[in-house]
Amino acid sequence: MNDPAHSPSGRHGRLLAGVRAALVPGGDERPVTLLPGRLVLRIPILALLAALTIGFTGGSIAIPIQAYHVPTGLAWPLGVLQATPLIFAARWPLAAWRVAAAGLLVTVFVRHGTGFMPWPVTAILALVVILFFTGVGSDRQTTVGVGAVTIAGVLGPAVLFGMPGWFGMILAGIAALALTFGDAVGGRHSAVEELRRREEQHRADLARQAVLEERARIARELHDVVAHHMSVIAMQAEAAPYKIPDLPDAARQTFGVVRDAAREALTETRRVVGLLRSDDEGAERAPQPGLERLDELVAAARRSGLAVATVVVGMPRPLTTGVDLSAYRIVQESLSNASRYAPGSRVHVEVKYGTDALTVSVADDGARSTPEESQGGGHGLVGMRERVTMLGGGLDAGPREGGWAVVADLPYGDPD
Repeated sequence: MNDPAHSPSGRHGRLLAGVRAALVPGGDERPVTLLPGRLVLRIPILALLAALTIGFTGGSIAIPIQAYHVPTGLAWPLGVLQATPLIFAARWPLAAWRVAAAGLLVTVFVRHGTGFMPWPVTAILALVVILFFTGVGSDRQTTVGVGAVTIAGVLGPAVLFGMPGWFGMILAGIAALALTFGDAVGGRHSAVEELRRREEQHRADLARQAVLEERARIARELHDVVAHHMSVIAMQAEAAPYKIPDLPDAARQTFGVVRDAAREALTETRRVVGLLRSDDEGAERAPQPGLERLDELVAAARRSGLAVATVVVGMPRPLTTGVDLSAYRIVQESLSNASRYAPGSRVHVEVKYGTDALTVSVADDGARSTPEESQGGGHGLVGMRERVTMLGGGLDAGPREGGWAVVADLPYGDPD
């Protein structure tokens, strides 16, 4: 079966569409940025373009006057049309080409049969540069249309009006080469931009995935806490009729409703959290840790080569399970990061019992040896931030005095 896109009619259709895009300004035609974004590179290129524009325009005016004896009043507008569009070719390449091509075509009719070539060489040089920018800034179909119009609509009439055919073929080859080179440069630029865009998208996807994974991890860790409380509610509601003699029937029914609701909530919680577990991850049997295991964390960090000092400020008080677990995980992740990225450093861990919130801070003074390449692990700051956000607190993390510090404020909430 023949592919319509590769059939002669399909190729002719694409060529006509390219010619139309080249000649007719479209409503969706937008300025393009073909110059480097850095000023240190952009300014010299703009200066070079301005110098070339001035030189080519001056030559396109002076050469016809001196060599071809073109009247000054005619040489000025023709020279400006032919070469001056170069100044905005890097921003509006198609518009620059249209003006320059129109100037070259008008010159053919004005000077036909009066010389070897109707245009000064500076006008041809300006056209070559403009064609390059057109190839860079246009899609391939439009680039082909620009080449077809340049060869058939500008060089063709010049050959018909006296320019040697072999010279016209040389100019056509130069024009095609400029467009091809520009198309190659533009294709590479587009590929680099697409790669950059995809990398940004990939980083954004990874960040979203990290957040979702940490939220799922936090939900799994808090499952045991919620399940414990729901179990207590169910058992107390079931035992209440036996503990309270002469309990009214209405109260007995109420306790039954509470018991059933607690059991149903517990079942649904287990079902939802079960969906958050990976296929190879079983339910955790060990109780969730808290700050009572802080000494174990510090001992493990010291075994990894850190010099850890701990201090507890204020009067310890009962903590909700969520605050206790989050404080433990933040210290654990901070010590893990210090061991990974600041080996041999001195680390100060402070747990401060404030009036309204528990403040946990972990600060190191920088690596004493070269950190090893990270082999992965948790999501670090993402997980800390998610835990703090869940509790309505605040997190401040960043470089400090040659090292790194993490400070988390965890509101107490209602005690268990």
